[in-house]
Amino acid sequence: MIGLITALVVLVVDQASKAWILYWLELPVRGSVAVMPFLNFTMVWNHAVTFGMFGGHGRWLFIIISTLAVLGLLVVLLRSRRRLVSLACGGIIGGAIGNVIDRLQYKAVVDFLHFHVGGWSWYVFNIADSAIVCGVGLWLLDSFLVERRSQHG
Repeated sequence: MIGLITALVVLVVDQASKAWILYWLELPVRGSVAVMPFLNFTMVWNHAVTFGMFGGHGRWLFIIISTLAVLGLLVVLLRSRRRLVSLACGGIIGGAIGNVIDRLQYKAVVDFLHFHVGGWSWYVFNIADSAIVCGVGLWLLDSFLVERRSQHG
């Protein structure tokens, strides 16, 4: 259950944040808004897949691959008995669905979180991207913990 709840929460927060950015803050018109000295809301329509790969030519391919990945992750989630794997799957599923919705609705992913310090600037991303990265990180952590327990037990 925890994985399904996580997926739903990620999806709702992701889509709500994007609606807020697009329609309340009107970021497409404003371009960029300073929030903190190290964080801007900066509007980026990401037509590419990940980190600019495929330059937007893989939209339908990405939608199909993401949908298949979500289905595979749902199988893993339903079979999993480990809390971290369930949380990880939920985060990845919710994030993937959020970005697929963007690609279907806008033909691009809505990215807006822009962290920067001095001359350093990170990629502009969104809540869905964060959930996917955190989900992968949790899954890796779980695999290390399981391996460590098996070596000491």
